[in-house]
Amino acid sequence: MPKISGEFNVKMVPETMSPVAAESGIGRMSLDKHYHGALDATGAGEMLAYMDRELGSGAYVAMEKVRGTLEGRRGSFLLQHTGTMERGAAGLKVAVVADSGSGELVGLSGALQIRIEGGKHYYDFDYTLGDAVA
Repeated sequence: MPKISGEFNVKMVPETMSPVAAESGIGRMSLDKHYHGALDATGAGEMLAYMDRELGSGAYVAMEKVRGTLEGRRGSFLLQHTGTMERGAAGLKVAVVADSGSGELVGLSGALQIRIEGGKHYYDFDYTLGDAVA
C-alpha cells in the first residue's frame, strides 16, 4: 500500500447558522483546502461540528471533494471525516468514500491521517488503486 505525506493549507469559513443550529450549538463551516506534494490537489467541503470548550469535548463530521493529481494520476475522490474530542483526547478518521474515485483515480481506497506540527497542517495518506468494478 503506497503511503505519501505532504503539507496542506486549510481555510474554514463559518456558514449562516440555521435556527436549529443556533439552538443546538452545532456549527457549520465550509472547507477550502490546498494539498501540496505527491497529492497536488484542492479540497472543498462542508463540516458540522459541536464543541464544549469548557470540558474540551465535542465532535465533527465532514465531506470533502478532492480534485487534482495523486502521484501524477489526475482525477477526484471524496473524503469522509469523523472526529471526536473527549476531555482533550482527540480521535480522527478520514477515509476515502468507496467508489468515489474518478478519472485516473477510479478504484481508489484508503485513509488519510492529519497532523498539526508547529502550526502547520500535514497529511499522511495510505491508499490503493484497485480495479474498477464494471
